[in-house]
Amino acid sequence: MARQLICRGHGSRLRSRAGQSLVEFSLVAVMLLIMFLFIVEMGRMVMVYTTVANAARAGERYAIVHGSSRAAGTTVDSASGPAADPAQVLNVVRNFASAGLITTSRLVVHATYPGASNAPGQNVVVTAVYPYDPLTTYFSKTLRLGSSAQGVIVF
Repeated sequence: MARQLICRGHGSRLRSRAGQSLVEFSLVAVMLLIMFLFIVEMGRMVMVYTTVANAARAGERYAIVHGSSRAAGTTVDSASGPAADPAQVLNVVRNFASAGLITTSRLVVHATYPGASNAPGQNVVVTAVYPYDPLTTYFSKTLRLGSSAQGVIVF
């Protein structure tokens, strides 16, 4: 009879440990899920920022080789500027950004010529800003990811 009492005590000890394992697993699983979502969100944010920054640089490169020494017009090979926000530069930025899986209609692009001229030797500044919406809606505030590129017109 003493032997049966020992077995009963041993069995209840096993059942309490099984419950402890379930609680520990659920806590660890929740933490791993949160960490996984954080990694995905940060990777997505870096991808969007890199796309916006590279699009601004592409627009700046286009503007520095399409200065006043090019023929005036609205074609791809025409001069861009000196008025603010020339259509050619904005199209180059939006086309480049569309490859990065962002909504180009929400992308705000500005191209300015601080010297009020698009002559060789003058500066051009291209700025692109994108309102980033996180996948998880824990934070209600949207981030504005932006980049600016500045160059000297060479042609």
